[in-house]
Amino acid sequence: MSKPLEDYAVLGDLQSVALVATDGSVDWLCLPRFDSPACFAALLDDERAGCWRIAPVGADRCSDRRYRGDTMILETDWDSADGSVRVIDFMPPRGDDPDLVRIVEGRSGRVRMRMTLRLRFDYGRIVPWVRALDGRIVAVAGPDAVWLDAAVPTHGENLTTVAEFEVAAGQRLTFVLIQHPSHLPPPAPLDAEQALRTTESFWTDWISPCRYRGRSADLVRRSLLTLKALTYAPTGGIVAAATTSVPEQLGGVRNWDYRYCWLRDATFTLHALIGAGFENEARAWREWLLRAVAGNPADLQIMYAVDGARRIPELELDWLAGYEQSRPVRVGNAAAGQFQLDVWGEVLDGLHVAREAGVAADDDAWALQRHLLDFLEGNWHRDDAGLWEVRSKDRPFVHSKVLCWAGLDRAVQAVDRHGRDGPVERWRALRDHIHNEVLRRGYDSERNTFTQFYGSQGLDAALLLLPRLGFLPWRDPRIVGTVEAVRRELDHDGLVLRYSVDADGGVDGLPGEEGAFLICSFWLVDALQGIGRTTEAAALFTRLCSLANDVGLLAEEYDGRAGRLVGNFPQAFSHIGLVNAARHLDPASPLVDGEHAVFPRPGAV
Repeated sequence: MSKPLEDYAVLGDLQSVALVATDGSVDWLCLPRFDSPACFAALLDDERAGCWRIAPVGADRCSDRRYRGDTMILETDWDSADGSVRVIDFMPPRGDDPDLVRIVEGRSGRVRMRMTLRLRFDYGRIVPWVRALDGRIVAVAGPDAVWLDAAVPTHGENLTTVAEFEVAAGQRLTFVLIQHPSHLPPPAPLDAEQALRTTESFWTDWISPCRYRGRSADLVRRSLLTLKALTYAPTGGIVAAATTSVPEQLGGVRNWDYRYCWLRDATFTLHALIGAGFENEARAWREWLLRAVAGNPADLQIMYAVDGARRIPELELDWLAGYEQSRPVRVGNAAAGQFQLDVWGEVLDGLHVAREAGVAADDDAWALQRHLLDFLEGNWHRDDAGLWEVRSKDRPFVHSKVLCWAGLDRAVQAVDRHGRDGPVERWRALRDHIHNEVLRRGYDSERNTFTQFYGSQGLDAALLLLPRLGFLPWRDPRIVGTVEAVRRELDHDGLVLRYSVDADGGVDGLPGEEGAFLICSFWLVDALQGIGRTTEAAALFTRLCSLANDVGLLAEEYDGRAGRLVGNFPQAFSHIGLVNAARHLDPASPLVDGEHAVFPRPGAV
């Protein structure tokens, strides 16, 4: 049995992350960056695929754990009859090499500990050559090398590096893992205690401008910290999640790699970051966006690697059993090659958000947007795979058409309000034409709801976004009817499905089911607030916050029947939804000292 996702905490150094379980085991770590092959992949198999555990002998679960204040430093406590011990885990902000540091601190008595380090490169497939060198342990396989500096003697057991030791009250023992190219001289040892101080200062300084005191303030700050941890600092890109192939249905095949940057996340991310006052991160994300989409607008992809690379071939790793036996395990993502029409509108809307917030624009950025608009004008009528990346046939998805409308609307606003140049009357006419078509073909007057695609009998949680985009006012009867229809057909105790997989003969072309998509549930919070049902919105927000694990993290989805988080973890979309919903529910509570959220809340459109 795989460990529940609720058991995991995340560490990060702004280029990669590690997942640490309640049993003291690091079960996931990709080096040197988010989308690199994992050297610990027990998350997707078992300990044979690689892990690093430090825990008291005989203990299988910690007594308590927490992040140290508003940081990404994890403190895990173990209490026993012999005494108590704390393990402090963190990844220092990246220097020359990625580091993972574990400090074992004796709190009382004397506790016997065991460390097991099982390095397996290439997602558990390669057993490295491990040897002692000048008092250090080094594991090498081809270009990869990982060094261990341990404060206690180690030895080998069954292709595993092991140490058994005692820690007494007041004693601190350090363990440092460093990834370093195998062809270079050994890396310099890291001062673990200094790195701890540096790491704590980094995170507390970063979050210090946030003065949010509204509902679930701890979770809002934790969500912002998690979003920062999912940021690839060299480029400003933000990955959708830290993992690959954690299933949407336990035992199913809906297993995807989310360690990449989706363009459609741009608008939601910018709302969360700018609304929280983190303009540097918003500016970096905008610059990543501009670089990624540069070139022929017809070649625009829905996602890119963290450095902006376009090739993300999808492969299956047949040597891994998968999380909860959910196979296949995939790396890469073939959806990168899909035609998803809404992405052009999402990019234009995201750049509009930045423009409205005062993030500096330039003529080159506007010229790029003009090229995107040219493509949109000539292709808006095409069917597409939609924002949920269905792997069946393309369809005229209502959300995609509305995003085409939004892209043109933002262009009109850029001319009318910001003095940009362009054929505004032509854009205005096409914008109005698309608006009229969606009302005519994408709305079912008998059911009083918009539909997933033209002529569809199914619904789509993304329809909740129509008023947020300004397509219709929140109190418009057609919007109210759509919100009510989504609640009736897709909402299960506040947990909202993206769509019904059985509607219209099976819209996505995949077997099985999936859990409730958490950002869709946060969209429902916004929608209920927008149509005036504030009490229901607040109650739903509280319900969703209760799904976070003990250290405030959310996955992509929630399986109501199993009572578990499912999907890739932690999921940026879910934390973005939490931040934005909190901001909308508490518009008077500043997210930043001396400021208020800069975007209109639901109902203000």
